[in-house]
Amino acid sequence: MALITCRDASFSYEGRVAVSGLNFEVRSGDYLCLVGENGSGKSTLIKGLLCLKTPSAGSVFFGDGLRANEVGYLPQQTAAQKDFPASAYEVVLSGRLSRRGIRPFYAKADKLAATKNIERLGIENLKNRCYRELSGGQQQRVLLARALCATKKLLLLDEPVAGLDPLVTQELYREIEKINRETGITVIMVSHDISGAVRYAGHILHLNGTQVFFGTTAEYTASEIGAGFMEGKRRGITQ
Repeated sequence: MALITCRDASFSYEGRVAVSGLNFEVRSGDYLCLVGENGSGKSTLIKGLLCLKTPSAGSVFFGDGLRANEVGYLPQQTAAQKDFPASAYEVVLSGRLSRRGIRPFYAKADKLAATKNIERLGIENLKNRCYRELSGGQQQRVLLARALCATKKLLLLDEPVAGLDPLVTQELYREIEKINRETGITVIMVSHDISGAVRYAGHILHLNGTQVFFGTTAEYTASEIGAGFMEGKRRGITQ
């Protein structure tokens, strides 16, 4: 079943069209990577999928009963956010805020979900540590656990491995792939790491102000646009 369907959709930023010509479908259990250079419209599209922006043209449909408050989101962090003075457990638990509604306190189910996702990410030893004292990789695992607390259907990950060293990057990629495979949660990930994208994702959406490719990873690597983009990245050439 289609979880997200875009039909001739466009999104604008500050009165200008940031990305247009979006025609793609994401099905439950898919792993989709959004690729393209800076300014290609990836972040604007993510805001649209989070229902923070409405299409300036066309339409976006959500299926399988997906609601806006059921999306787990891992954003790019600012310096201030990295310095957040709370325990790792408190950060993970805050992923349940959108489900809490008007209740003034977290319910038992919220705390159980936080504990479950802390265990899933193997960060029990970080539970009581201050978030701002953690390494970049540890913080990203905490944020991934937080995102999982918000959803059973869809994870939106915005550059989750940015700034991480190669070993930690591969570990996080494997963790995301494992979550997708074992839980069936759909993953949509923005990435500048084209090698990681084609290694782990099942589908690729390539943007350059408009949709220039959508299809399976195998189709992308065999396409002219995919082969050219990968070669350009390998040689350090921007498009």
